[in-house]
Amino acid sequence: MTSIPSKNVWIRRQQCPCGDWKCYVSYEGEGEEPCVAAQLVKSERVSSEAMVAPYVGMVFKNDNDAFEYYGNFARNNGFSIRKERSRLSPQLGVYKRDFVCYRSGFAPAKKKPIGEHHRDRKSVRCGCDAKMYLSKEVCEGIAQWFVVQFSNVHNHELLEDDQVRLLPAYRKIHEADQERILLLSKAGFPIHRIVKVLELEKGIHGGQLPFLERDVRNFVQNRKKIVQEHDALLNERREIDTMELLEACKATKESDEEFVYDFTVDSNDKVEHVAWSYGYSVNAYAMFGDVVYFDTTYSSITYGLLLGVWLGIDNHGRTIFFGCVLLQDETPRSFAWALQTFIRFMRGTFPQTILTDLDPGLRDAIRTELPATKHIIPKWNILSKVSSWFSLHLGSHYAEFKSEFDLLYSVESTEDFDIRWGRMVSMFGLVSDKHIDLLFSFREYWVPSYIRGCLLAQMATPAYFKSVDSFLKGVFNAQTCLCSFFEKVGISANFQGHEHQEMQYLQAKTNIPIEEHARSILTPFAFNALQHELVLAMQYAASEMADGSYLVRHFKKMDGECLVMWIAESEQIHCSCKEFESSGLLCRHALRIFIIKNYFQLPDKYYLNRWRRQSSLGSSDGHGIQSKDGDWFHEYQHLTEALFAEASVTKERCEHVRKELMKELTRLLNEVRRMPDGDGTAAMDLTESPND
Repeated sequence: MTSIPSKNVWIRRQQCPCGDWKCYVSYEGEGEEPCVAAQLVKSERVSSEAMVAPYVGMVFKNDNDAFEYYGNFARNNGFSIRKERSRLSPQLGVYKRDFVCYRSGFAPAKKKPIGEHHRDRKSVRCGCDAKMYLSKEVCEGIAQWFVVQFSNVHNHELLEDDQVRLLPAYRKIHEADQERILLLSKAGFPIHRIVKVLELEKGIHGGQLPFLERDVRNFVQNRKKIVQEHDALLNERREIDTMELLEACKATKESDEEFVYDFTVDSNDKVEHVAWSYGYSVNAYAMFGDVVYFDTTYSSITYGLLLGVWLGIDNHGRTIFFGCVLLQDETPRSFAWALQTFIRFMRGTFPQTILTDLDPGLRDAIRTELPATKHIIPKWNILSKVSSWFSLHLGSHYAEFKSEFDLLYSVESTEDFDIRWGRMVSMFGLVSDKHIDLLFSFREYWVPSYIRGCLLAQMATPAYFKSVDSFLKGVFNAQTCLCSFFEKVGISANFQGHEHQEMQYLQAKTNIPIEEHARSILTPFAFNALQHELVLAMQYAASEMADGSYLVRHFKKMDGECLVMWIAESEQIHCSCKEFESSGLLCRHALRIFIIKNYFQLPDKYYLNRWRRQSSLGSSDGHGIQSKDGDWFHEYQHLTEALFAEASVTKERCEHVRKELMKELTRLLNEVRRMPDGDGTAAMDLTESPND
């Protein structure tokens, strides 16, 4: 048990943001599919119907098989067994074995020392006569064990299934669980939380582990020395791993000048925090860094490091990597350093919006370091904790509570939210609940009526959450050290940053000029979102007001109307739903007004650069290929963009361009290859433009 763990284990942060160290968070969905360990726990219960009771004359290959069989029979019948006596001979060795019920015989009387007080513990032994005796016989050189006596008559009550597993004979802590317990103990987890973590990881209900909380406590106390040795080994390994990580960062910097990294050391001159980012991530941030998601949901249980990952979304709706940080703790000071370093990596540019998990320490750091940035907590970060916080407390009323809670996301005004929140809290008796207080104190960060109009760029959607989850799981695949983790992050980030976007055929659904024009400008991802709003716009009616504004409502609904302000002189439009301010794409209500006004094209300012086709990471920030003899590469790029835009209009165009383009490119490539390597003139020099 003194060996260091073979893997750097990453788990979701389970410390509850309420601040109570006894409180932990379990995430919805994590226990739906039991893990292998859970299957092992369940497999120990052998069906009693499938077992035949031992009988006189029953044969076993050896005494261990006999003991295991009798033990399984005993467990399924509500008792346990122990080895009683054995007999030995020079010729046969052990030739007799007696297995008895755990309550067989009587406890011997103990002499109590005079003057000392001892607890008088009652013995479980009551003279039970249940037993199985075996005898070994050798036939033709083969030893076999025969049951010579068997009795299943007990003088005590047999236990039920949920009780028999608590007998000492069946409370075993397997080696894998022992290592996990030591790791959690080293990380400072109290005993009751260690038990909860094991239950969550095995996907089983509380109290279903094959051992008790007191068994874990006894194990940890008995292994204190081992824990200390384990801790020392882990500290040594962490120092080595961290130094190797810094060496990897240094080597990457030497091969890629745009790679950036930084670290801090503590008072003992040991590495504390490490952060890094890549050149293409910095360039991507220059174009798509208006909204950033700072994910801090995972931590290394092996080294006690918190992982922070900065992510974004590009014009094709793909998750892009901006940077990564490993923090020694979760204090506001550490978060502040991470945010300062990230902004420095990104050349001093602050995001408009930052999305994070619910964390008071992180909130305080953002207030200090990013005062002008809007802080948002996505819906999935809230809902993932609701079940853990309220399902046990509310019991059968939880489903009703969850339904009421979900309805809060559709409340239009902050005043209505406060009223409905108070009503819900009173209805379910949660007035003094600490988690309800926490959610209400954070309402300006997650309630839609409070954050309406904040730029989110389609990042607060379930689809984006799945994309982020997929990215993170791709990184956490049995990393053996921080260096391999660093390499995996780089590979995943580079793959996503350079993922090929295939040409797509975009089918028209409304056949109005606005749709045709938008299709030639927006990426397929953005166009699909705008097209959806265009289709719905046809179902809305607009009534002009005296001041020139419009009330827009669905033709079947009398409520839920939106007020659209129209300023003709500057072609400005503002909708009370604030969808354009949130996603960067016009809403159905505003589009309805443009249709009424006979617009064939939307004003150019309503096509944000972040959603345009030409917003290419390959040419952003001046880091593209240029020619000294002319700007032919940019001409080629513009031609291909125009070609793809025109080809996406119809399916026939798309197929024709694909076929002809492959034919022409193949012909041109073969023609160039047949040309001589030089003709006496200087070859065209293709170089990368210098960094800004």
